[in-house]
Amino acid sequence: MNLPNKITISRIFMIPVFMVVMLADFNWGDISLLGAVMPVTHFVGAIIFIIASTTDWVDGYYARKYNLVTNLGKFLDPLADKLLVSAALVILVGIDAAPSWIVIVIISREFAVTGLRLVLAGGGEVVAANQLGKIKTWTQIIAISALLLHNILFELFSIPFADIALWVALFFTIWSGWDYFNKNKHVFTDSK
Repeated sequence: MNLPNKITISRIFMIPVFMVVMLADFNWGDISLLGAVMPVTHFVGAIIFIIASTTDWVDGYYARKYNLVTNLGKFLDPLADKLLVSAALVILVGIDAAPSWIVIVIISREFAVTGLRLVLAGGGEVVAANQLGKIKTWTQIIAISALLLHNILFELFSIPFADIALWVALFFTIWSGWDYFNKNKHVFTDSK
């Protein structure tokens, strides 16, 4: 197994650690930092989430730079991304930090695009992540991080950055989903 795939697997293993920190009944108290007051568990969970999210860029960088792209990596990388983002979004609903309907839309888009990719793969077509999909992923990561960190820094200025970031992520999620389906609508009209 090559280094990029090991990094991707480490991201998958960070997901349950993130979930335990966020969901277990630890009473580590609160932390006040740059205008935000949050439970220590949310701060630690946010750091784990941010580190895990950063590995997405790292594994892709090494895979491309050293020509280490593998079918296993093509399978695991988007799976790891979707598992991490979905777990974080569900937790945010559970702690009343994100509206459930927005989370349902985001997760539904992920399932729909994954299904589209499977149908296309069955016909021999591979759909790589495009620029819009990458923007979608990073806006989601920024929004989730800001929500986990209780709008840190922006609370000092009464700017609802975390909420705005979530709306931006929702916008790019819908747009990129529409883009994938629009560019591949032939799969639903072609008969075999």
